[in-house]
Amino acid sequence: MPQLILSVHSGVHDAAVAIFEDYDLKAAIALERLTRRKSDGSVHPDAAIDEVLSIAGATRRDVDVVAYSRAMFPKAYFPRLGGLRWLHEQYRSRVGKDRLLLGAEQYRYRAQRAEDVFDAAAWRRDGGFRDDAAVHFYNHHEAHALPTLFYSPWPDALLVTADGGGDNVNYSYRHFAERRLTTLYGDDTCLFLPNPVDSLGRAYSAATKSLGFRPNRHEGKLTGLAAMGKPTAAETIAGYFSVTQDGRIQSSFRSYHQMNALMRRLAKQAGRADFAASIQKVLEDTMLLSLQRLLQRHPARHLGLSGGVFANVKLNRLLAEQLPIDELFIFPAMGDDGLPIGGALSYLMQRDGLAPWLGRRRDLGDVYLGRDFQAGLDAGIAATPGIHRVDEAPVDGAVTRLVAGEIGAIFNGRMEYGPRALGARTILANPARRGTHDLLNERLSRSEFMPFAPVITTERAADVFDVNPVNARACRYMTIACDVRPEWRGRIPAVVHVDGSARPQVIARPDNPLYYDIVEGFAQASGLPVLVNTSFNVHEEPIVNSPDEALRALLDGRIDFLVTTGGLYRRDAA
Repeated sequence: MPQLILSVHSGVHDAAVAIFEDYDLKAAIALERLTRRKSDGSVHPDAAIDEVLSIAGATRRDVDVVAYSRAMFPKAYFPRLGGLRWLHEQYRSRVGKDRLLLGAEQYRYRAQRAEDVFDAAAWRRDGGFRDDAAVHFYNHHEAHALPTLFYSPWPDALLVTADGGGDNVNYSYRHFAERRLTTLYGDDTCLFLPNPVDSLGRAYSAATKSLGFRPNRHEGKLTGLAAMGKPTAAETIAGYFSVTQDGRIQSSFRSYHQMNALMRRLAKQAGRADFAASIQKVLEDTMLLSLQRLLQRHPARHLGLSGGVFANVKLNRLLAEQLPIDELFIFPAMGDDGLPIGGALSYLMQRDGLAPWLGRRRDLGDVYLGRDFQAGLDAGIAATPGIHRVDEAPVDGAVTRLVAGEIGAIFNGRMEYGPRALGARTILANPARRGTHDLLNERLSRSEFMPFAPVITTERAADVFDVNPVNARACRYMTIACDVRPEWRGRIPAVVHVDGSARPQVIARPDNPLYYDIVEGFAQASGLPVLVNTSFNVHEEPIVNSPDEALRALLDGRIDFLVTTGGLYRRDAA
């Protein structure tokens, strides 16, 4: 009988939850979409747990397995706290710090099993789960890596993860060949080693902060700014990083305090654009050399990438172009919000073994995994004061208004999982207007250096962008940049970066008929096969989840119209 598996990542940031029925992913959501706090990991994600259970039509008593990352839990479930440590933690609780990081507690007590420092039975009981529900703690980097293999049909692969750290390492490398999966570095044997100060992700975040942006949130601004500068400080930064002959990234930093101080100093000396270009070049050069050496020792024609570092679409483009591979796949929820999916897959591999697990592999498909609000949606919108329904077919009305230069949004079906807007909660605009970039920034209270992303249909993609067998699947989820063909750059300026690249989403009609038909209709009406696609949110807010949030954007004038499968809506004239 299939097991109901609830998989949870409880923070420090990007808390999220997924639910599986055996190998079938039923729902997944990041806590931020419910609390409306960007990258939220400040509380245990009970709201997200209840949401995915509700979507799946289940309760906590129905759950057979709870899979957890070694993340944040209330102190009450750590029975080994005592003496002066207990007094210290009591003080920290009074100032709002009432949770502990499970992985750090394992490291502190050299506990191989999470249960040696954490009262899982009490946690399960207090959480409302059955006493016989299994509890599985998963490895951070394994959870990043496994989805790239499970959702790919590859006979071989190099799986690489890189981020700001998890379970005491900042990278992991796995090799898949001849139906064997070998961990080269980054598994639980690293839990009790000295914590390495070698994270390119932490360096990039420190650079982000040094330029006045918010780390773990605004790294994309740095990526966009980098194309406008010269890497004048790259040699200095690169001097702290090295790559071993077997591909391991190392650094000579003694502490992250030293790393942060260097970034602050260089940011002042080099200037904003040049400093951004410098850290981007170091990231690209170091990661490329690492993967080149890994592939030399562990040959594979396919590359699976995950972890927050691989949210960098320029880096991903370089790897796709420079490495001798047939296909690259970046897991769409590459940040820590994607961990619950890998956590469930980790449990299933442990339960069934590798061979049966491989036999259940499948295409990821779309990532519309949130709640479906369609039932009663259009009646509810039409009844909202200040909003009226336009007497036109939704697709035709949207196309007409986009051609005229209006800004619209799609609210359609289940919300996307991961950081990208992929047509369920998406803002659309005309890419031909040079002022579109500034207009969207003004309307959405943003300050983006990167152009907004384009969306194009599968059939037309290769005519406009350098979409090829290596990067095509990454383009499906908007996780990679590629060249815009020269003859198109002047015609769609709103989506072309200063270096001639773009970050396209390539959409197939079965994934989202409404979205596809609007893009195709715009192509036929305007001669431009591309629309601007940006996330349906305002600055510093998560992507909208509910109809109320979408309607607020319409009423506030952030968008000119809202389109659903059932209708097109505008706000009433003032």
